[in-house]
Amino acid sequence: MDWGVGLAGLAAGLLIAVFTAPVGVSGAVFLLPVQLSVFAVPSPAVTPTNLLYNVVAGPGALWRYRRTGSLHGPLVRRLVLGTLPGVVIGAVIRVFAIPGPAVFKALVAVFLLPLGVWLIARTLLPSRESKPSGEGGPSARTVTALAVVVGVVGGIYGIGGGSLLGPVLVGRGMPVAKVAPAALAATFATSVVGAGTYALLALGGSGSIAPHWFLGLACGLGGLIGGYLGARLQPRLPEKILRLLLGTLAASVGTLYAVESLS
Repeated sequence: MDWGVGLAGLAAGLLIAVFTAPVGVSGAVFLLPVQLSVFAVPSPAVTPTNLLYNVVAGPGALWRYRRTGSLHGPLVRRLVLGTLPGVVIGAVIRVFAIPGPAVFKALVAVFLLPLGVWLIARTLLPSRESKPSGEGGPSARTVTALAVVVGVVGGIYGIGGGSLLGPVLVGRGMPVAKVAPAALAATFATSVVGAGTYALLALGGSGSIAPHWFLGLACGLGGLIGGYLGARLQPRLPEKILRLLLGTLAASVGTLYAVESLS
């Protein structure tokens, strides 16, 4: 891998994380298509490479949120403890049940397109029931169950799960300022476990299972810087614009891969 590609990966990770960290998304969900289409990372190595990105990039935003005291509370513990076992299951499924790139692209489309449309709809269409900030939201049991499911999905796609947890919890009435740090903490924890699981599976398996270390580290370094900047900018950036941007990006990428998977 040459240094030009490394610098491009660093720039991509930084730019993506600046826009996604304020809403609790590490950015791996948007880095995924970049790895597949721009850097041509083989499948299933693209998944652990994305997890490696999360491991390196995560501390940037988390350090900033920790300084503001946003990482305390039961929500962080529930999300982390729920997603950890799920990501191991997802990693095993990804290696042994979904190895083909064509199937993988179709699944990426199925995930990203509805997510993008949902984000746009929740932003443009106001809720019929207005809840005070900090009130409402799913029960503790529902949060834990959701975290397990999202952990499995995160293990399969290499996105850590925050891109699902964040919008779902916010859509159920929880404030972004509370959800974002917890979702990023869960993403970081599951990415550490997921990357380790893939490394172990690579020892006894064949094909491109191990992460692309150089690219993952380069993108992660960019995400580390971008995540810190994004978390710092969260109180200053209009939430509506950020959500519309995230929704548009997700829907666009999902549509692209839906077309490619059908061609």
